[in-house]
This record gives sequence, C-alpha cells and structure tokens, in this order.
Amino acid sequence: MRIVHLGLGAFARSHTAWYTAHATDAADWGIAAYAGRTRTLADALTAQDGLYTLVLRGPQDDSTETITSLVRAHAAADVRQLLNDLAAASTAVVTLTITEAGYKLSAGGTLDLADPGVLADLHLLRTIGADRIDADVASPVTVLGRLVLGLELRRRAGNGPVTLLSCDNLPDNGGVLLSAVAALAAVVPGLADWIRESVGFASSSVDRITPRLSGADAAALEAALDDRSPVVAEPFGDWVISGDFLAGRPAWDTAGARFVDDLEPWEARKLWMLNGAHTLLACLGALRGHSTVAEAIADPVCRDAVERLWDEAAGNLPPGLELADYRDALLERFGNSRISHALTQIAADTVTKLRLRIAPVVVAELASGRVPLGGATAVAAWIAAGRAGLLPDPSTTRAESIRDSIEQVHPRLAADSAFVALVEQVLAQLPSAQTAPPERG
Repeated sequence: MRIVHLGLGAFARSHTAWYTAHATDAADWGIAAYAGRTRTLADALTAQDGLYTLVLRGPQDDSTETITSLVRAHAAADVRQLLNDLAAASTAVVTLTITEAGYKLSAGGTLDLADPGVLADLHLLRTIGADRIDADVASPVTVLGRLVLGLELRRRAGNGPVTLLSCDNLPDNGGVLLSAVAALAAVVPGLADWIRESVGFASSSVDRITPRLSGADAAALEAALDDRSPVVAEPFGDWVISGDFLAGRPAWDTAGARFVDDLEPWEARKLWMLNGAHTLLACLGALRGHSTVAEAIADPVCRDAVERLWDEAAGNLPPGLELADYRDALLERFGNSRISHALTQIAADTVTKLRLRIAPVVVAELASGRVPLGGATAVAAWIAAGRAGLLPDPSTTRAESIRDSIEQVHPRLAADSAFVALVEQVLAQLPSAQTAPPERG
C-alpha cells in the first residue's frame, strides 16, 4: 500500500482507482481507502478483497472490468488505522475526493473558522502539544483535521515526504487544500514548518460522469454481476494533474492522465463548462419537470440556457483548450440516456457550486462590459428551484430578497444592481415547478 485515499465512493472507484489500476506500474501502487459515514461500502469491498466491477456504460452497450488497485477499504470511523496509514513510511501519495463541502470553506474561499467541526479540531490539535498522541482518544471531526493529525504523527515518526493530491471540483484545489491544512497545522508547534519542507500539494482536474445508482438499479446490477459494490460510469475519462510528487507517484500518464505546468485553464474549462452546466441543469431541469441530465439536455429551453452559459465561459478561457470539440463531446455525454445521472444528486450543496462554477464567469463577463445572461439564468433557476422546494439545500428559502440570495453566492454580484435586476428579470420568466416534463412537438 503506497496511496491513501480519503473519500471513497463511486467516483473515486471509477476514476482515481481506474487510472491507478491501468498504470504500467500498478503492481507497485496499492490504495488504502476510507469511505464516508457508514460501514456498508467498506464492509462490502472488504468481503471481496477490495475487488469490484466497473461498468462503463456507453450510449449503445456496456463494457465491464474488475478493478484491482484497492487493497484495503475502511469506514471513516477507523480513525486509528487512518492515522497509522497517513504516518506510514510507505505512504507516498494521499488523494482526496471529499467534495467541495469537505474543505469547510467560507464564502471567501478560506477555512471556515466558525464551523463547529473546524473549531473542535483546532481545540484538539492545540491540546496535543508535545504529548504522546493516543489515536484511540484523539479523533478529529473533519477529514482535514484527521489529515493534519496524521501528518503530525508522520513528522514525529520521521517518515519523510508525502504529496497530497486533491481530486475535487475546486479551482486551484491543491492550493485550497494547502491553505486549509496550513490553518489547522498552525496551532501545532513545529508542524507548519515541517509541512513546508516535507509535504507536496498537487492539483488536478478530474472528469468522468459517475451517477449514483438507485436502490433498484444497484440491486439488479449486484445480482447480475455477483458483486456487492459495482460502479457504473461513462466511458469518457480525463485527468489533468499539476504539481511535484516528493516521494514518487504511479505512472498515471501511461493510463491517459496528462501532467501540465499550468492547470488553471484546464481546470476552469471543466468547472465552468461541465460542472457549471450540470448545476444549471439541476435547477432549471427540475423546474421543467425533468429528473436526469439526459432528459434536461433534450429540452430545447434547457439546452439553449446551457449553450448561453458555455458561450460566456468560452469567452473567458484562453486558446488551445479545444473548446469546440469539448462542447460537442459534452452534449454527447449529457445526452447518453443510459447514464441515469439524477438532477437531485447534482443539486446537493448548490450554493457552494454556484460560487465555484458560475460566479467567476459572471464576474468576468461584467468586468468586460457584457451581459451575463447565462450566468444570471443559473442563479435565477437556483432561486426558483429553492423556492419550489426542489433542492436539498434549503438556503434559498431563508433569504428575504433576491439580493440576499445572490449575497450567498458572491457579495460583489449582490452589490451590482444591474446584475440583481437581470436575475429578477430572468426569474420572472422562469416556469413554476412542473410535476411532469413539458410535451415536445
């Protein structure tokens, strides 16, 4: 085992584990992975020696393969084992897919020091001092708190450098991770200096649509494959990585990953175009009675809104990113009706996603003197869907005004009267929530 993965779920198994399994030196790079709150997934994978089936579902047919890169699976509650793995001399890379919410960010993009979990972890980290750390007692609340405590144990053991690689949908995700880790580590004497010398922070842009299976679909697939933990994903996959790996890394490039000096343009392309369109469709599609991405993108109203959003994103991206081909590929991928990508899955934590995927394009459009109709439509659809009770995040229903709702996304946009008026104008034209998809002629 040389990789520790935090945030084991369907995406990590369809993407990060797939690339590791397909690297030419895969035999040298096993993954010990830690899942979410329950033990169900970890127990199922443990019963299968970490093996599981990946189903790549194209528009016409499926292909299947057994993924072998996972050597151990644990529940998040196995804190002692996690700390031991993070501190182990054999661990060279720690990868993360903990979602945007796992970074505990404030609206300004820094660690939220008012978050109860962050506060509890800061208190715990302050109290350890130079004392012996008892892993049975020292149990941080947040993923980042556990990561920092594991790094402290590594430092004390003298076990050398390690690189942390974020695989979450955040701009400059490695930099965000560094900032959050540094804020927590600052309260442990000597740890921040050691991290600066011995811990690398790499960034990446990840791309493979991996829907959450319904209970019935999962049960049918498990029975057909004799597998308690299969994963379904689209055939397309992309991974762009930037950063130094201080203790080595798998030959992910032999599996198709790209290593670049400047990740930002590729990261922005994916966040603004794929993820931004997903967020728009999750809100507008739900308002128009759709339940999946494929249904929503087939609706001309939704598709036109997505095209406007893409026009705005493309206008703020540099040349050399193959944007026309990427847009064509996205339409084909979104239209794959055999991938049942539920809008409710995408709609989780929408306000954070708007901050990261929509707001940067809107700010850039306004700075250029253009009217960001696509971005305004995404914000208006979020407000309307929230008011209609179609989103899992109830934050919009608590806002007293349109401006207050926009304030949750980006204070500068809320202070722009013209943008607020544009959102109000679009909102007035949006349909009220429908219970069935609109008829198509």
